[in-house]
Amino acid sequence: MARVAIMAIGSRGDVAPYTGLGVRLQEAGHRVTLATHALFEPLVRRHGLDFQPLPMDTREQLATHFADRGLVRMSLAVNRVVAEHARPLAAAMLAAARAADVLLVTPTSWFGIHIAEGLGRPSLGVYLQPLTPTRQFPPPVLTTRSLGGWANHRAASLLLDVGQRPFRAAVDELRSDLGLPPATPSAWLAAQEARWPICYGFSPLVVPPPPDWPAWHRPVGYWWPAPEPGFEPDPRLSDFLAAGPPPVYVGFGSMPARDRAALSALVVTAVRKAKLRAVVGAGWAGLTATGDDVLAVGEVPHEWLFPRMAAVVHHAGAGTTAAGLRAGLPAVPVPFMVDQPFWARRLTRLGVSPGPVPIRRLTADRLAGALTAAVADPAYRHRAEALAARLAEEDGAEGVRRELDRLLKGG
Repeated sequence: MARVAIMAIGSRGDVAPYTGLGVRLQEAGHRVTLATHALFEPLVRRHGLDFQPLPMDTREQLATHFADRGLVRMSLAVNRVVAEHARPLAAAMLAAARAADVLLVTPTSWFGIHIAEGLGRPSLGVYLQPLTPTRQFPPPVLTTRSLGGWANHRAASLLLDVGQRPFRAAVDELRSDLGLPPATPSAWLAAQEARWPICYGFSPLVVPPPPDWPAWHRPVGYWWPAPEPGFEPDPRLSDFLAAGPPPVYVGFGSMPARDRAALSALVVTAVRKAKLRAVVGAGWAGLTATGDDVLAVGEVPHEWLFPRMAAVVHHAGAGTTAAGLRAGLPAVPVPFMVDQPFWARRLTRLGVSPGPVPIRRLTADRLAGALTAAVADPAYRHRAEALAARLAEEDGAEGVRRELDRLLKGG
């Protein structure tokens, strides 16, 4: 048995998948601590995992900094906000790591690799977004337009380097405390050259591994959020589902809204233009909806709700994208920022979506048209269901467990 610390920074979608991974690793005999923000302590503890608090209220930070900006500006803002909390984050991660035998590190918890080096612990990347440089596509957090093979690879390498610069002072202070020399400018690339392993938590059916990725960076399949113990739906939701044909789901997860009333009205108008029923997820945007044909709900597990839907409108976060694919649903992605345009484009290429409607171009007419196309054309549903059947045969958590066991054996 090993003591495993998983470091996860971000919104709910950046944290929830690691509950499922943690549960699976505990079932395999390990003791798992999930180090994340206090906001998610109840989520972590109700699944039987140990919890270690990390500073920063990500819900407050998203609401303050990230409403309605361009993709590059939002990506830079995310990095800047995390950098502002770098030193307390590093200290809290170090505290969690001292009691662990092995560290599982996410992209925004990059301090973990320096901590692992200083403490002499093995570590493993557990990433939800494809960040390894490749000629096949550009950095997902930068653009969805190919820059050409050489430029795609070079842009991703530069982004990994430049993305660490806001953290340089905090990293060097951390390394000094651990008795290590200052970090090299290309620390991430140095780790890659040292064969530092990364398990990517998405299916190779969704993002096939590029041929220029190293063998130790590979997609192992999705690891799903742990099922909510004892979940029972609100009777209003059960009654709504029973009262008519399957509705569509509309929700934007942890994404903020500059004007929640206007966004709520737009969603309701679009659904009615498309002559559909809808379950509207309130999310961190605080969406509301009233009427016989729409119902606003709080948190409902995707694994329970989505199979009861006709289609799903979402922000194309990695986790929600995965949940829609798992349920075999046509999708209308409404990407806001960072990696979401990448996943939106993937859904289109997979043939399960008529195409994205980015938040900055969202209108009731555009959303209604996309919803009509997604629901009326059975080809989207057929392709989604076929892909879901193949995804059900994969086991991403098992892929991580095997890599973890290899690390612990010194492989």
